[in-house]
Amino acid sequence: MTANELEREVARRRTFAIISHPDAGKTTLTEKLLLYGGAIHLAGSVKAKRARRHATSDWMELEKERGISVTSSVLQFVYRDHAVNLLDTPGHQDFSEDTYRTLSAADSAVMLIDAAKGVEPQTKKLFKVCRMRGIPIFTFVNKLDRFGREPLELMNELEQVLGIRSYPMNWPIGMGPEFRGVYERQSRVVHVFSSEGSHGESEVAERSVSIDSDEIHTVLTEAELAKLHEEIELLDIGGDEFTRAKCDAGQLSPMFFGSAMTNFGVRPFLDAFLDLAPAPAGRTSRGDMREPSNPKFAGFVFKIQANMDPAHRDRIAFMRVVSGRYVKGMNAYHSRLGKEVRLAKPSQFLAAERTAIEDAWPGDVIGLFDPGQYRIGDTLSEGNEVEFDGVPRFSPEYFAVVRSKDPLRRKQMEKGLEQLSEEGTVQIFQQLGMGMKDPIAGVVGALQFEVLQYRLEHEYGARIALDRLPFSHARWVVGASFEAKSFDWEGNRQTVQDRDGLPLVLFRDDWALQHAEEKHPELKFLSEAPMVRGGVAVIGS
Repeated sequence: MTANELEREVARRRTFAIISHPDAGKTTLTEKLLLYGGAIHLAGSVKAKRARRHATSDWMELEKERGISVTSSVLQFVYRDHAVNLLDTPGHQDFSEDTYRTLSAADSAVMLIDAAKGVEPQTKKLFKVCRMRGIPIFTFVNKLDRFGREPLELMNELEQVLGIRSYPMNWPIGMGPEFRGVYERQSRVVHVFSSEGSHGESEVAERSVSIDSDEIHTVLTEAELAKLHEEIELLDIGGDEFTRAKCDAGQLSPMFFGSAMTNFGVRPFLDAFLDLAPAPAGRTSRGDMREPSNPKFAGFVFKIQANMDPAHRDRIAFMRVVSGRYVKGMNAYHSRLGKEVRLAKPSQFLAAERTAIEDAWPGDVIGLFDPGQYRIGDTLSEGNEVEFDGVPRFSPEYFAVVRSKDPLRRKQMEKGLEQLSEEGTVQIFQQLGMGMKDPIAGVVGALQFEVLQYRLEHEYGARIALDRLPFSHARWVVGASFEAKSFDWEGNRQTVQDRDGLPLVLFRDDWALQHAEEKHPELKFLSEAPMVRGGVAVIGS
């Protein structure tokens, strides 16, 4: 590997996530980007009819049954010599923890907005995460094939609600049934589309005409053209000036308009996005930045998925390559275990479909066969001087005791709980005292309990009952004077242990938590789990 080769491979890669509120059309847009990227030949619908295929990114059976995305998926394709790593995330707030983890592996984000509903609650939460990471945010206003709010009103809402200015890279011509196409501001070209009855399953016919040519009068009416000239003049006079620096810093959001369902505006968006989106960035390791150009390999695990292939019941650790070149079968230092491990059976993905690969470069997301040695947040590198900032583990808000309905299949339940907790689907805690052995499951969103039950039954053959507990907060406890017995079952709280043996206290409500903090000022109650390094939990990091 030469320095020029590494530089060239880094420059052609784009790694991004799509974020949105549920039902804004995120999975549909993902499907259409795959269609235009040549990765698939017929786009599916999330809410597909029986005769139609399901969305590629929704590979889990539960997702197909419910018509929602419940886990993030990795989708890779090549378009215009760009190697694209698209990270599709769940839109439902109950699975937001999976989305937060996935965003740690992205270099930019596409924020999908429903033209009729504007900025919605889950969009605000995910936007804040992107803002904290300082990554560029691109806005795609979707569903222009339906009547919605005026584009200028949506631009104002982005500034008022999210605190970010936007620059429309293109502008819609019409709305609803009259949505004809988009005008590209920098090239001064109008793209007029025709669905031709394909219902968005295939690429749409597109005609591109300069707004300054006589031909424009053959594709737009005089009324449409006059309105477009008026709106563009208004944008040019009163709008922001576009600068690449503000875009890269996440201070200005390039804005696009279209309809993922009909494919109108998808290709112009994809072309412009890949030109504007940043190449892979470095990551912080022990206070220093590890740049992609560093010739030594380094990467981190941000997701683990069990049973993607039901026939083999295997586990895949998804790793983001940060620097250097990954080569199939290489050894790397595992920072948490403090030893070298073999990085075996690398794959790239199109949702559940996998392809064996020989190498990978910074920005790439690859899957590694996991014999049980990886956790979310693990750093893997050539040499032991690298340890990337951890992927956060959030405090659950819903809790239930997990009981096996069939005592003879308790081992299957325990194995399933262990594996699902390692992939982040659920957090498992052990009860202390009173001779109780049934574990407690903690989740960020209540719908995760349904996923837990479904996957334990269908993937591990274990039928369970969930006895909900009245707690709403979990806090890891730091302090030499802490004694579990003094907290265990004391009124409105219960002490448990996490997978590393660290104590947590479950609190019934805000009052119970506040009371404990006031009564025990010598202790710290943390909403994020302490880090584990070299096999040892580092309290207070």
